[in-house]
Parts: sequence; structure tokens; C-alpha cells
Amino acid sequence: MNKKVGVSKEEKALPYYKFFERDMAKIPEEKLALIEMPQEKTAVPFEERNLFLAGEDKDYTQLGYGIALNGTGFVCNETYMPQVTGEMLDWWFAWQSVGSDLRYKIWDPEDHYFSRAARPDYVCDPNVPLKEKTWGVDQYVLEDIGQGPGLLKLMFKSPENFGYDSALVGTKYCESLVSAMGTGDCPAAMTHKWYPYRDGVLFCSRFWIGYGIVDDRFASVLPKGESIPVEVPRGLFAHNIKEFTNLASILPEVYAENKDNF
Repeated sequence: MNKKVGVSKEEKALPYYKFFERDMAKIPEEKLALIEMPQEKTAVPFEERNLFLAGEDKDYTQLGYGIALNGTGFVCNETYMPQVTGEMLDWWFAWQSVGSDLRYKIWDPEDHYFSRAARPDYVCDPNVPLKEKTWGVDQYVLEDIGQGPGLLKLMFKSPENFGYDSALVGTKYCESLVSAMGTGDCPAAMTHKWYPYRDGVLFCSRFWIGYGIVDDRFASVLPKGESIPVEVPRGLFAHNIKEFTNLASILPEVYAENKDNF
């Protein structure tokens, strides 16, 4: 077992510290087996990301990572979350970005240090619907995705401002979602969507690595002829399957005990 991040005595006194103390949930073996196996089939291209929301990207990779023909990287993951509802996830992405750093740490006690919203007043405003609490909010995150702790700025967007057809939100394959552009050592675009599945939800993640904002529009920021090193999506895939496996195991309890505590 890897060493967990540090916690303060104040954090240890919080009621949700018990989730930090637990062993992390076991990652399915079929996912672990993919860590050393880049996928030849790519993810749906970023320019065609509406196919992802619509559930019309089945001809593309659903699980794994790799490098696209244009040199950008991709990461795809699907996580079945029993007993989890869409509302829990809308709540989670807001709740973990305000209050104590322990909220972010319990998500992945071995790799997460803090996540801080730049507009906590907006996130905590009871008049802002849960689905909208990340819209237009930057989150500053310190986490380790395999190369040591790194600081990221995640610029969360509304579906429309991320280039999605908002009519696809609330449909069969997309109950809700969060989307962000990330800046750091390697810029990337990110979307997590979810929809009802069995007795919970299916949580689907896509990362398009090497994309950023150029002249007020989303585009590849890679110099011509260059490619993302495969180690980058490999590390992100390994981290993603770890953190969301663990989140699935704790979220129903965390939500039940803290849903009214922003």
C-alpha cells in the first residue's frame, strides 16, 4: 500500500476523516491490465465530442489510453458506481472544492492534497442549482498522477461554453456532467458524464491531452509535428481508474452524512 498524504489534527477531528482511514477500494484487474497497453483505437476526437454525450461514440475506445494521429493524448474510463445517483455526483464536484482540504483527500488519500474553488461563495450559494455549481468556476488542485505532486488549474465550463449541445444533457446517455480545461505541465480538456445504469450510475471520463484555449477557442496547443509522450496519458489513466474506483466506494455514505453541509 502506498503512503497516504499528510493530514492535520484539525482534519482528523472532522466526521469524514474515517473515509481517509479506510483502505482504498481495489481496482478491477481488467483495468490494471490495461496500464501497460496503449490502445490502437483512439478516443472520439475532441472536435466530435458531442458524440460522447449522445452515446454515439461506440466505434471509439471506451476504456484505456493512447496517442491520437494528431499527436494529442487521450484517456477513457468507465466506472460503474452502485447505489450512486446523479445528484450525488453533481453535489460531489462542488462539495470537494470548498471547506476542508480533507474533502479532496478522502477521494484518493494517496495522491490528493487539495482542491480549492476560486469562487467558494458561488459554490456554497443555496440559490445555485447543484448542476451549475462548477460552471464558470476555476479550481486549483494539487495532486500526484505519477510524476510527483503537481499544481493544476481546472477551468470549469457550462456544457454550452465547452462546446456541447446543451440539448444532449438530461438525455439517456448523459444525465449530467462536468467539463473543464486544465492548465499545468500538460494542458488538457476533460469531461466526466454519468447516467443511470443498473442500480446506480455509469460514470464515463474522457481526457483530450494537449488541448487548450487559443485565441478564445479550444484547439490543440502542440507545436506542429510534436506528440504527447505516452507516459502522460498512461499516468493519468492509472490515476483515474484509482480515484474513481475509490470514489464509487465511499460516495453514498459521504453524501448521506454531509449533503446539507457545504
